Amino acid sequence: MVVASESASTVPFHLGPIRIAALLAEGSASAAELTRQALARIEASQPEINAFRVVRASAALAEAAEADRRLRAGERAPLLGVPVAMKDDADLIGEPTAFGCPGPFPLATVDSEVARRLKAAGAVIVGKTNAPELGQWPFTEGSAFGRTRNPWRLDRTPGGSSGGSAAAVAAGLVPVAVGSDGAGSIRIPASWTHLVGIKPQRGRIGGGASDGASTPGPLARTTADAALLLDVLADQRPDGPDSFLAAAGRDPGRLRIGLSLRPPFTGYRPRLDPVVRAGVERLAAALTALGHDVVADEPRYGLVGLNFLARSAGSLYAMAATIPDVSLLDPRTRHNIATGKWFGRHLEFLTRPSAALSERQVGGIFDRVDVVLAPTTACLPPAVGEWQGLSSGALNRTMVAACPYAWPWNALGWPAVNVPAGLTDDGLPLGAQLLGPAGTEARLISLAGQLEAQQGWSDRRPPNY
Repeated sequence: MVVASESASTVPFHLGPIRIAALLAEGSASAAELTRQALARIEASQPEINAFRVVRASAALAEAAEADRRLRAGERAPLLGVPVAMKDDADLIGEPTAFGCPGPFPLATVDSEVARRLKAAGAVIVGKTNAPELGQWPFTEGSAFGRTRNPWRLDRTPGGSSGGSAAAVAAGLVPVAVGSDGAGSIRIPASWTHLVGIKPQRGRIGGGASDGASTPGPLARTTADAALLLDVLADQRPDGPDSFLAAAGRDPGRLRIGLSLRPPFTGYRPRLDPVVRAGVERLAAALTALGHDVVADEPRYGLVGLNFLARSAGSLYAMAATIPDVSLLDPRTRHNIATGKWFGRHLEFLTRPSAALSERQVGGIFDRVDVVLAPTTACLPPAVGEWQGLSSGALNRTMVAACPYAWPWNALGWPAVNVPAGLTDDGLPLGAQLLGPAGTEARLISLAGQLEAQQGWSDRRPPNY
């Protein structure tokens, strides 16, 4: 790939898609130049960060040229001419969808709903980002593409499974990116890369996994930028009064917020890192200072784990049918696929009764509070390669202990937003979740926007990016 080097008029992608779209609309920047800059940044960063599985230079430059033509003609669209990235778990015409797996994959002949909506909004899709095999793990490493690294500290993982998308945004390679969240796969990397990550309500966006646990969603540096992309993905107008973008700038009103530090039962004993706990408690204090009523409270998670295990394992078995050569997969992936075979056969029997019970049990907390504040992860970003050599059983135990807080909201299908909770003394990001009942994305986004205005987290970025 050969692209033009960055010029003196380089636009920093940390400005975000809202401001970049405005520059394009007023003629202060061109989509072609921005796309060349994005491609140059990606090429320069690949040896270190390795965020991308597919880079589509020719196609992206053609899309940029068309965006410039439309801009000159006076057309406007939410992301017209803005370079974006999407996770390599959704189809994009002319590209393979390997989802972290090795082997020869066919080129997609039809766009996924995610790609279709990005294109309809005028986005220039510069590439598809790395993810672990079938999105199973909270790190982004694999034999098919190597290791994706965290721009904040290159010896640490950006998380997973949307680690490539998170790394690309955190490093300023693109202004915004699409991830997907099946067990925290947007929120975990957002937490470990100092980003806002939104897991929407189940069914809000088409294109998630067939099990209903996974949904596409945005990763961005600011609440407003993430809300704009959520509007695009949800196929609604960002300039409407009921849009998520409007919610990002709206006062949420005084809320009662439950501070929850206890994870659901998993059979293992996770330990909440005191540094992560302190970060979440700082946000609780900030919310109190904003006038909210913050109280200690815990959801009754009950048997939500049965629902989630059945959904995720059954989905993994179903996805295995799309793999050209299963023998090339990581042995731990093959083990998990075999486990998922039984769950796949009994998925409806296992999930229907437990789902209804879990919604009643967990939902009971929302009779007492409006929003739950909880850690996103139990630990700081692990070292790159730290979990690579573990057996299947040991890896499952380790990652459940590290990330016990996010997955219940996938089993329930309810919305959640990761917000930055600060940096450690040595520069590692940590995050917290704002959790709500069904259909409350707007409330969570408004609260995140209010916190951001007070905390100023979007002013911070990795020292070398």
